[in-house]
This record gives sequence, C-alpha cells and structure tokens, in this order.
Amino acid sequence: MHGPSDLDVLVPTRDRPAALAVTLAGLAAQGARGFRVVISDQSEVPVTGSPLVASAIRILEHLGNRVELLRHVPARGLAEQRQFLLEQAGRRLCLYLDDDVWLEPDAVEVLLAAMAELECGFVGYGLHGLSYRDDRRPEELAPYEEWAREVLPERVRRGSAAWERHTLHNAANPLHLAERVGAKLSWRAYKVAWIGGCVLYDRERLAECGGFAFWRSVPPAHAGEDVVAQLRVMERYGGAGLLPSRAYHLELPTTVVDRRAECYDYVLEPS
Repeated sequence: MHGPSDLDVLVPTRDRPAALAVTLAGLAAQGARGFRVVISDQSEVPVTGSPLVASAIRILEHLGNRVELLRHVPARGLAEQRQFLLEQAGRRLCLYLDDDVWLEPDAVEVLLAAMAELECGFVGYGLHGLSYRDDRRPEELAPYEEWAREVLPERVRRGSAAWERHTLHNAANPLHLAERVGAKLSWRAYKVAWIGGCVLYDRERLAECGGFAFWRSVPPAHAGEDVVAQLRVMERYGGAGLLPSRAYHLELPTTVVDRRAECYDYVLEPS
C-alpha cells in the first residue's frame, strides 16, 4: 500500500497566482497528509508576493505537508519545466498537478490506492469542466472501455482506435461517464489515450522512459509534452484513468497560446 510519505506533488506554475492558491487549497484539504509539494514558478512576477499563495502554503505546512517553492527561470517551455520538477522529486510516486486544478478531499488517497492495486505506470483523473455539465456528448463517450482486471502495456499512436479515447476528457465528459457507469466501486480503471492536468506516475518508471528530457529537441514554444511522456510510459507499463474523477478544471484561459509545435511530431514521429 502506498501512503502520502511516498508522494511528491509537482506543480508547474506561471502567471496564475490566484489559481495556484486554489490548487494548493485543494491539496491542503486532502484527507491524506504527509506528502511533499514542489512548485516550479516561472511567473513574470514571482508568486512569493501573493498573499493567497503564501497563506495556502502555510496551511499545507501546518497540516503536516512539506512545501518547496522554487524559482525556475528563464522559461524554456513546459517540457523543460516538467523535467526540472522530475529532477527535484525523490519519492516513489510523483503527481503532476497543473496550477488550475482543484481536487476533492479524497482525491490523493484514491490515486494512491489505485496505483498500489494496479501497479502500472500511471493513473490519473480526466478534468471536469463544469461549465459544460449540461452539454452532453454521447458520441464522444463511445470509446470508453474499462480495464477488466490488470492494466496492460499498450502502444497508442495517432490514427489508432485507442487514440480516439482522447474525446473522453473533453468538456464535462468525465462527469457524464461517471453518471453512466455508476458508482458501485470507489473507483474504476479505464483505458485512455492520455490524461491532462492530474497524473500520478511511478517516478522511476517515468524517468526510465525518458521523462521530459526531450525538451531539448522541441521548440521552446510547444504543446503536448504530457502526451509524449504518457504514451512512452503506457507502452512499457500501461496507464489508466479513474472514475469518478475527483479533479476539476478552473477553466482559465490557457497560458500555452502557441500550439503549432506538438511534441508528438518532434519526438515520436520526427520528420
């Protein structure tokens, strides 16, 4: 069984102090305590000057969680920032949590339990976009498929049937999926293409698969770094999404405005 002492929570942030404070408040409200939080700050104005962030950090520490807030500039793209965070991690598991995600109070506990049982490369939550809760998209739920017993390695690439699973996490689809499959179990593992925003990795397996060290081979303005890392881990060790999702997107405008350079094209299918 994994416990909070096995966990590093890795939070990349840039120019969103209020959202970061909400994210940290969600971590502070976790029933699981004793994890370590590492924040990589690439904001133009350091988040150390935000009273909201400072308060959230104090609460986290008061409740028994260690917090390290690191200034990491200049920015060289999200892949480099995620690799920097991975290099700071030292515990068995690492949870990459974006700075605009709020977690339900049992979210970390469920992630740890699922990873202990499934023993795969990663597990995670597709993010709820609750402004879309009345926007039902049954056609986007069609690729849903649960893992029957164990999570197995699989190769997922563009053009494959497995790639179409990416629609499962659009809008409020995780909410509608959970309603459809029911909640007889505390969690259900299902097959994914990738997961954005809240992913728990076996740290050594992520590093073994290269982590995000490919950042040197992609333009500084890039997108999809998490896709590449997860596809690599999934190919060796498997990965799974969990329902019901316990993670919520704050639905702020993206900080990645230039998405012309997809890491997939440079790393998995270089020209």
